Amino acid sequence: MERCAGTSGHVLFLNWRDTRNPEGGGSEVYVERIAAELVARGFRATIFCAAHSQAPAEEVNDGGVRLVRRGGRHTVYLWAALCYVAGALGFGPLSGRRGGRPEVLVDVCNGLPFLAPLWARRPVVKLIHHVHREQWPVVLPPWAARFGWWVESSFAVRIYRRCRYVTVSEATRRELATLGVPPEQVSVVHNGTPELPRTDAQRAPFPLLVTLNRLVPHKRVEVALRAVAALGEELPQLRLVVAGQGWWESHLRELAAELEIAERVEFRGFVTEEEKAALLASAWVALTPSLKEGWGLTIVEAGSAGTPTVAFRDAGGVAEAVVDGRTGLLADDIDDYVAKVRTLLWEHEIRQGMGVEARQHAASFTWQAAGGRFAALVAGHGAPRPVQRRGEPSYLVP
Repeated sequence: MERCAGTSGHVLFLNWRDTRNPEGGGSEVYVERIAAELVARGFRATIFCAAHSQAPAEEVNDGGVRLVRRGGRHTVYLWAALCYVAGALGFGPLSGRRGGRPEVLVDVCNGLPFLAPLWARRPVVKLIHHVHREQWPVVLPPWAARFGWWVESSFAVRIYRRCRYVTVSEATRRELATLGVPPEQVSVVHNGTPELPRTDAQRAPFPLLVTLNRLVPHKRVEVALRAVAALGEELPQLRLVVAGQGWWESHLRELAAELEIAERVEFRGFVTEEEKAALLASAWVALTPSLKEGWGLTIVEAGSAGTPTVAFRDAGGVAEAVVDGRTGLLADDIDDYVAKVRTLLWEHEIRQGMGVEARQHAASFTWQAAGGRFAALVAGHGAPRPVQRRGEPSYLVP
């Protein structure tokens, strides 16, 4: 892989989690893959995130990205500011002697931002996967939900008014405009499709559904369970695998028992990349019933295995990850969702044709292209110009 010896820009990503965090998800995959692409182009990249028991306080991952972990779920924001200021004074994990002062900060907003423009003396790029409008009241009590939404929709918009925004879908770009963020201030850098390990797994000989999610309320795995309950009588062999972990699992298990489908549902828990590849290759249909997604990384992962997905039309970026009627189906409500799942389970030729197109669609999104776009954007905000890899197009900003 080509590198540019003269490029030495340092980009600091502020993200609440990393992929080794038990609660990590698609946002963390995006950040680490983009950071690795920057490293491949000659930048230095550091990710500052919350500490947890599954990883050391500091390390360099396989992509050459340095990870610094401090604080916890709620205190990581304060730790980021403290470590940055300490670094400016010449000590701490973000000091010049510990890897160089950053030229650009990428402030990743997963609901709550790091508010880097208030304390950083460098250009700040705000990365937001999706607006959390519908999710606040699902995961927090009313007073906290109102406060969180005020921070995201009003306070943060003012704080970042002079910053370049990056998001992963046109849907989020449009929604940011409703909050007062000018569309020309927002660049779209799509996810790449993660390359799954090779697998010898074949399609299951019985109707098999799969959903890959963190088990939290806004992922709405309940919809998948209700689909199984509604279709079980006409499809006696129907099974569902729920892959993922989270604090909402006990509720989901209770619901499966109430719906009398416990014997049809397997809660697989955390799955390795190899297990995920085999699971997606054997499933007939993948289910993404989330309330909102910035993009829907598991949708294109399923597509790369030739498996179509059913998702909700109004769930943000999923309407771009799924090409409705070609690579999967988009539903308007829960009853329509069940009907769409029924269609794909019964119509073999339609399902097979969508699987072929889903594979082609997934292949059109690469991390190399996303990395090139992001590198050009970062270079336009104070870091040295990146190397342009052979055969890669020039990327204009925005």
